[in-house]
Amino acid sequence: MTREAIIIETRDGRCPASVFTPTESRGPWPGVLFFMDGLGIRPSMWEMGQRLADAGYLVLLPDLYYREGSYAPMDPSEVFSAPDARERLKQLVGSLTRERKIADATAFTDTLADRADVAGKRFGATGYCMGGNCALTAAGALPERFAAVASFHGGSLATDSPDSPHRFVDGITGRVYVAGAIEDAHFTDAEKQQLEDALTEAGVTHEVVTYEHARHGFAVPDMPVYSPEAAERHWDALLKLFGESL
Repeated sequence: MTREAIIIETRDGRCPASVFTPTESRGPWPGVLFFMDGLGIRPSMWEMGQRLADAGYLVLLPDLYYREGSYAPMDPSEVFSAPDARERLKQLVGSLTRERKIADATAFTDTLADRADVAGKRFGATGYCMGGNCALTAAGALPERFAAVASFHGGSLATDSPDSPHRFVDGITGRVYVAGAIEDAHFTDAEKQQLEDALTEAGVTHEVVTYEHARHGFAVPDMPVYSPEAAERHWDALLKLFGESL
């Protein structure tokens, strides 16, 4: 694994992050911002970051919970089985307001733009669960910085909230790919249609799909609902998106 630990200076503090680069090629490489899922930084996020890097990208994986201080890696099975842990997880996810997501994305893309080993000034972004929301939020707020954005089993993408990402897609110039799960309370069929309609009306090049037989969290290896078949479909779609856009 090529993981390089760095610190990013943000508006609100010092954000630990990991940078992954291909193991068998020399840069510069297109830059990709990887938004973690709600369970935070842990080995499965590093594994996914390295796999993406090995496809030919420099991948930046920031710890979105840096404002809360350090924390032990979370085990999904333990978190979902313990009420106190689930409540803490809810608080962590809720701490990321739209304003914070945008401020962070600005600092993260500045970091990519300043690196000599990153090619170009427009980047890719991918996010999982909570991170899918962050990716779409970032694309809507900073459209000039993203050539392609993906969300996998992302949550709250099209809701009644005034901060819902679907309300801010009008300026997006990059391609958007959104893959939801079946029977997902975090991204219902109605929300899927609402997002589809918003992207279409805004003239955004996009694809919004549902992966059959896949549950919320299907792409992340340590999740109880991990689906190897759906995860490979996700990798195929993500690499196709970035390969054609970056």
